[in-house]
Amino acid sequence: MTTKYFAILTTQGAARLANATALGTKLNITQMAVGDGNGTLPTPDPAQTKLINQTRIAPINSLGVDANDAGQIIAEQIIPENEGGFFIREIGLYDDDGILIAVANCPETYKPLLAEGSGRTQTIRMILVVSSTSAITLKIDPSVVLATRKYVDDAVIEVKSYADKLMKAHEEKDNPHKQYPLIANALKEMADAGLVAEVLKNLGLGEGSALPVGVPVPWPLPTPPQGWLKYNGAPFDKIMFPKLGAIYPGGVLPDLRGEFIRGWDDGRNIDSGRAILTAQDGTLVGYDPIRSDAGLVGVPGVNSASNYADMRGDRLNNTIDSVSHIFVNMTMDVIQRRSLGADTAVIARPRNIAFNYIVRAV
Repeated sequence: MTTKYFAILTTQGAARLANATALGTKLNITQMAVGDGNGTLPTPDPAQTKLINQTRIAPINSLGVDANDAGQIIAEQIIPENEGGFFIREIGLYDDDGILIAVANCPETYKPLLAEGSGRTQTIRMILVVSSTSAITLKIDPSVVLATRKYVDDAVIEVKSYADKLMKAHEEKDNPHKQYPLIANALKEMADAGLVAEVLKNLGLGEGSALPVGVPVPWPLPTPPQGWLKYNGAPFDKIMFPKLGAIYPGGVLPDLRGEFIRGWDDGRNIDSGRAILTAQDGTLVGYDPIRSDAGLVGVPGVNSASNYADMRGDRLNNTIDSVSHIFVNMTMDVIQRRSLGADTAVIARPRNIAFNYIVRAV
């Protein structure tokens, strides 16, 4: 039986293929065209330089050597469903210079348009026997071509197989990420590498940084660590220290030099009327009452040791020596021995150690 449908190299195509093979270069196949043969099935002619009646030309989607025959190349093109309205009876392959390299005929098929009530994506495939498949290559613009489902599926399988192989080899390594510490001894590795300070910094756990910004901290040195400021009443840059600026919107830190910090009353009515961060002067907290025949000197309205004890309650551990008339003790250890008849004002100040108050600024 005489072959009815076949593909051949054109004369120009054969010459170009031979030249590429001899020079070790590539013949770049870029486009595929289809035509209707002017209504009849054409017979491919090596002398052709164009199709008999070309209806469409577009970039090739794929070009490769036939897996079952190394002497054949297979070229494919996808015609999308929004193009059509013509019969397909002839096929042509063009190189990047616009030369018709190969021509073929095919069984008549109609490519409908969606507007006609039917549409389909059409795959056109040309199988071409050549003397040197290695001299033919595909040159395409991947942004304008379509891919067949089979091509995509094959590519996905190939990529997945390659990725699975890489992952398997990766997981079988004892330590595939030597730039990272292993979980089992990560802390020791970081310590051995001298990275503890850097790790703490990255975790936000540097010197004192577990405390929130704005908390006063007693510091044992005159100079605060990096990222901290002194509570010395000085202004600070709210742009440089935005978190601190949100707490102290005036941009000035309280001056805690030589000061005690007192708990805010917050409705307890022990130190009522105070606002947070307001200062308070020292106050006179008591008298040294000295006993006399008329009562306790310096405590108006108190005329006996028992009345004095009732007034003070448990706040004082006091003893009245009825013979020497000397007031002996006070809980804050601020009363000294006084002579009879002397009233001495007392400002309470506990024993203390001076620290440098600082604040985390970042």
